Amino acid sequence: MTQAQAPVAVGTELPSTREPRGREHDTGRGPGRPFLHIVLVLIMVLWAVPAVGLFVASFRTAEATNASGWWTALVPPWDFTFANYDYVLNRAGFWDSFLNSLFITIPATVLVVMVSAFAAYAFAWMSFPGRNVIFVVVVGLLVVPLQVTLIPVLTLFRDASIGGYELAGTILAVWLAHTGYGLPFAVYLLRNYIGGLPRELFEAAEIDGAGHATIFFRLVLPMSVPVLASLVIFQFLWVWNDLLVALVYLGPVPRNHPLSVTLANLTTNFGGNWQFVTAAAFVSMIIPIIVFFMLQRYFVRGITGGAVKG
Repeated sequence: MTQAQAPVAVGTELPSTREPRGREHDTGRGPGRPFLHIVLVLIMVLWAVPAVGLFVASFRTAEATNASGWWTALVPPWDFTFANYDYVLNRAGFWDSFLNSLFITIPATVLVVMVSAFAAYAFAWMSFPGRNVIFVVVVGLLVVPLQVTLIPVLTLFRDASIGGYELAGTILAVWLAHTGYGLPFAVYLLRNYIGGLPRELFEAAEIDGAGHATIFFRLVLPMSVPVLASLVIFQFLWVWNDLLVALVYLGPVPRNHPLSVTLANLTTNFGGNWQFVTAAAFVSMIIPIIVFFMLQRYFVRGITGGAVKG
């Protein structure tokens, strides 16, 4: 009997070359993991320092802020005041501007998400002449600076009219402007995500007789919730914090001004009353923070999916 045919005693275990079960899940738990966590925490703290300083300054008077740094207010004796918030919240027209911001931001966000979702599905799964060329042109608009479009678009709105009323200076003009400015990025993000969905699902739906409308509403939309939520966060923040577009297309009419314009007018021509802006900044942050925390669980998944798929 040769050495290769030597018998093996009953009950002995043969040496295995397989990895122990669960070994593949231990990757990344090396000695560098705690160091990575420490670095991330330090970056987070550094990133939060300006916001914390702004928050503390919002409860201090201008004299106290000019006399010492904001960190000195964290130790006794504390000298905080709500005068800044009282001035901002009770200022004439503040709540009207708050409602105007909601009235501008919500439709502008819905329009961008709705139009870009239809366009992204068409670019990803429908065949029509010039599909790739049109997609490249739409995405290429990302490199066009917003500022170079202000005068041509404003002239177009001034010459256009609906029912005898000039379009410029109305909230409808701001809706259309934000929709146009937001569509290139939205189409790019959604098209990459929707284009990465399993082709087998669409083929099976077509075999069952489903048309494009059925596929879009029954398959694409439910499977694209993460990227749609990410897009809602981006678009909502952009429109809510916008100042330039609102100033250009709404004009000097105060009753239509959003919150960003009203808060910018808190300061004087020489930079006075800046302490009120610190309180106003945190008042304006409430709604975007609520929107972000409502949709944050989809945020990373939607962004990474839309960035690498397609």
